[in-house]
Amino acid sequence: MPELTTINMNKNILAIFIAVAMGLITQSSHSQVKTKYGDETATLDGIIKAYYDVVCVKKGGKVSYERDSLLHIPGVVMVGAVEKDKSGKKELKMISLSTFHRLFDPGSEQHGFYEHEIGRRMEKFGNIYHVFSAYESMDEQGGKPKDRGINSIELYNDGKRFWIVSWIFDTEGNGNTIPKEYLNK
Repeated sequence: MPELTTINMNKNILAIFIAVAMGLITQSSHSQVKTKYGDETATLDGIIKAYYDVVCVKKGGKVSYERDSLLHIPGVVMVGAVEKDKSGKKELKMISLSTFHRLFDPGSEQHGFYEHEIGRRMEKFGNIYHVFSAYESMDEQGGKPKDRGINSIELYNDGKRFWIVSWIFDTEGNGNTIPKEYLNK
């Protein structure tokens, strides 16, 4: 019987060791400062740049869902858009990041899509950040802007890097213009 107790104790020690090792591996991979795509996540400027870069695609190119997902905190991330319903009333539509890519990527890849920041306002409390990021978008890099609006981005800083938690956007139009204070970086 002592042999069975020793075997069970060794299995428990091995299980604890594996659990601790996996936790350390997971923690280090979730706290990397640069993603495997080279996106800088240690600074607010770096992750906001990556946020815009990841959706830009040449006509006929491919958007990388994996690259975008590495900017977002693991788990369910909700993204949204303010859209007009059939009656013209604006409403907020919230979806998962993967659903956003499933719906958004085909059109972007077919026609091309570029978006860049034209202004920012940021507020911070502890490790949470809220960024109002004014943008303009176009079908080709350097092309005529077809849309302008504001991305409202929620971020978390774990002490090593920033993670996007969620975001929603609204576009200009019908008296909805970006206020001047949001156009200053």
